[in-house]
Amino acid sequence: MDAERRPSHDADRDDRADGRDETPNERADRNWSELLQELRVMQTGTQILTGFLLAVAFQPRFTDMDGLQRGLYIVLVALAALATILALAPVGMHRALFGSRRKPELVKVASRIVKLDLFVIAALTVGVTTLIVDFALDRIAGLVTLVCSLIVVAAVWLALPGAIRHAVGADDEDAR
Repeated sequence: MDAERRPSHDADRDDRADGRDETPNERADRNWSELLQELRVMQTGTQILTGFLLAVAFQPRFTDMDGLQRGLYIVLVALAALATILALAPVGMHRALFGSRRKPELVKVASRIVKLDLFVIAALTVGVTTLIVDFALDRIAGLVTLVCSLIVVAAVWLALPGAIRHAVGADDEDAR
């Protein structure tokens, strides 16, 4: 790669290096808006799963659950509560920091919280699916569901973005 095409250290720090003409504050505002959109989607799914879990305890067949299923149920309720808390944390932080000109830092921390929340929601979704299949069918079907769900989450949330990053990197190399 010749010196003309190699990004300089200063270009790495330039907010316009990616083709966007925005100031650091405009970038923080845009990133904050994108995070809020992600949180809205996450909160909806989490609310549905949480509502389902809370309703399960009041169903007549709840007492038919064995000890492992009840233990899993309690873990899932805790995960649902944690997912809700994490999804609301950036909003609470925004309220606490509103007007303090800390949006770039807020976006950085909120982005980390959203990533953690995605992990919790993945565990919650896999767990709920496993519990339902285990209860409705049997333990073996529940374990197969657990493994299949973990594979799907890993493929869609980890492998696919990695493949896209790799493909985009290869396209960038081909363009040089």
